[in-house]
Amino acid sequence: MRIVAVADTDSYVKWAAALLGAAPPEWDVRLRVLETPLAVSASQQRSALAGSGLRPAAVERVTPGELNRRLRDDPPDAVLLAARGPLVRVLAKQVASLTPRPVIVTGLPGISIPATRKAVLFRTQCDLFVLHSHREITAFARLAAEEGFAQTFALASLPFARRGAPGRGTDLVFAAQAVVPRERSERMRVARLLRDTAQADPTRRVVVKLRGVTGEHQTHTEADPYPDLLAALGDVPANLVVSTAPMARALDDAEGLVTVSSTAAIEALARGIPVIALDTFGVSPALINPVFVGSGLFGDEGEVIARRFRHPRASWLNANYLHDPTDDDWSDRIVELVTRRRAGLLPPAHAVRRPGGRLRDAWERKLVLGAHDTTVSGHIARAIGTPLRAAVRRIRSLARRRQHIVSAH
Repeated sequence: MRIVAVADTDSYVKWAAALLGAAPPEWDVRLRVLETPLAVSASQQRSALAGSGLRPAAVERVTPGELNRRLRDDPPDAVLLAARGPLVRVLAKQVASLTPRPVIVTGLPGISIPATRKAVLFRTQCDLFVLHSHREITAFARLAAEEGFAQTFALASLPFARRGAPGRGTDLVFAAQAVVPRERSERMRVARLLRDTAQADPTRRVVVKLRGVTGEHQTHTEADPYPDLLAALGDVPANLVVSTAPMARALDDAEGLVTVSSTAAIEALARGIPVIALDTFGVSPALINPVFVGSGLFGDEGEVIARRFRHPRASWLNANYLHDPTDDDWSDRIVELVTRRRAGLLPPAHAVRRPGGRLRDAWERKLVLGAHDTTVSGHIARAIGTPLRAAVRRIRSLARRRQHIVSAH
């Protein structure tokens, strides 16, 4: 069976490579890194592929035009769309138009609680949606049913959270996130905490683990990178260091991990490395940390400085990413769908109809591919859509102001 994954950003390339690396050995798996405005740099790509189990020869970078030609000329049995929702919606339309059309698989690369309507809506044209915990399966299935979306979900152990012996190091590893917390003042508070923790024990390192260096794109745009915030603090201790090494390598030297809600927490827990889920900013969907409620992992700034890391409660584990791997059914589900495809029994993959038709499709394609979309329709859609979008935003802004005035009175 031949399966091709398409990914562009750092987190999705890492996820797709690790998932394919865990596929049955008889599968022919390939990863095509798509050139988009947010595509990984060469160094990010090397880091994302490290330890994935995917052969370097199975990975190549392609332009949107090259991807279309390859899929059209030789459709694989299945295509894994590992990308942000808007890009999945664009690519799913293209894959669904192929004859014979491949099975369309998608998924999310990390902690996905709480389930969101947009995550499902963008992926409704996909045959299978891969998630990573029993809790996620339950939450997304309930949401899809409530919204009337016909979506099928499958379970896969988080592919880069491999069980193993804990590291024997003494590093405190902080897993930085691009938009959590979001406000500059909050991120500066974290930077001060990291400095204070390093100063509290100069014999042990505090490692700020980043997804990329300044100027490299990430899945989410980072407004206030930690290197800039640390620089703004002035002199920092020599034992406070910044690293862009693969997370697995950083954990080799870790005593414990600190994060607000990074999936790196699950990577650490799988290896028996204790964690502090920093609760300084509270618990909310915006912080992506409600999943840790009941885990026993929450801790405050004082506990970070004291390095009082926590192991999770046993009652929390099975529902939250550390289930028995024999529960996984994603590869069996794909085999079933491919068998149906080969028998000519795979139904058409219909997208949710929305106003705007082909012009809207072209606009969305141009939006996610940017300069890499060289189609005439994309240029026309941008010329029409850009001023129209600005006008809609102005109207919405005025409506909010009027509502605020009315509410104030």
